[in-house]
Amino acid sequence: MRFIAREEIEPLPLLRESVAAIRDAYVAAIDGRAQLPPVGYLGFPNADCHVKFGHIAGDPIFVVKLSSGFYDNPARGLPSNNGIVIAASAHTGEIVAVLDDRGLLTQLRTAVGGAIATLALARQDARVIGIVGSGIQARQHLRALTAISDKPLEFHAWGRNLARVEEMAIDLSRENIVVAIAQDIRQLCAKADAIVTTTPASSPVIFSDWIRPGTHITAIGADSPGKQELESALVARADRLVMDLAHQCLDHGEFSAAHRQGLIDPGRCVELGAILSNRELGRRSNVEITIADLTGLAVQDIAITRTVLDLLHNAEQ
Repeated sequence: MRFIAREEIEPLPLLRESVAAIRDAYVAAIDGRAQLPPVGYLGFPNADCHVKFGHIAGDPIFVVKLSSGFYDNPARGLPSNNGIVIAASAHTGEIVAVLDDRGLLTQLRTAVGGAIATLALARQDARVIGIVGSGIQARQHLRALTAISDKPLEFHAWGRNLARVEEMAIDLSRENIVVAIAQDIRQLCAKADAIVTTTPASSPVIFSDWIRPGTHITAIGADSPGKQELESALVARADRLVMDLAHQCLDHGEFSAAHRQGLIDPGRCVELGAILSNRELGRRSNVEITIADLTGLAVQDIAITRTVLDLLHNAEQ
């Protein structure tokens, strides 16, 4: 068994090297190759913990992951995210590796997944990307979009704490990522071709009448019961509703509130893997409003863990 510390993982070019594996993981989630048991969930005051595990047919490993988000931690001088990943042999059940990533792999695979969805569903001429939030997911999505996009993008960011947004912009400027600071979220929505929401909000931060035709939204914050970033009327108004996994999103994702209120029919929704595999169309016109609800899948954890193990193995050859 190998113990892999976060410090070994951080230098790896995972934002680029995991893209193909994560794209395929979304397809595996809908084509019968993946075992995806229900997510384990614990709720705490302004905090949550998820246990995700699964296997993709043909993979040499299966993965079990514990990931937590304690959103008051930054005020304590602690990171909001933490976690650990266990990789075991799919042939013998032996533990192959314990990755003490302290939440890094969840951050990266979430950002890569979000970037894949945003670039797949935004208009071809989309250039202005609005980021809602100023935490680690906002930062990682900005990095992932920069790494993955084949065209230059213009970033604008808004958060409830503008000082944190300014700090994020300064930090990312050292990585040659330019982020303009939006003083008002409505102005950000009016300007953006695509919007990524990255907050743990429990009530909507974006409303239907702020969104113009042709906008794409990738909502990644609502991954637990009680979270919601988008007004239900906006979800109901959207022309194309895309989910990473239907039962997760309708149960505790961004679409769950609108579903409970009877505002959307599950038949309107399509899973991201079906779009990435060309089984379904994504955006069908430049005036459609499209929304991707990403709750996070164990297949993403499998894909990025396999990428880490492959990169470390290749580096040692």
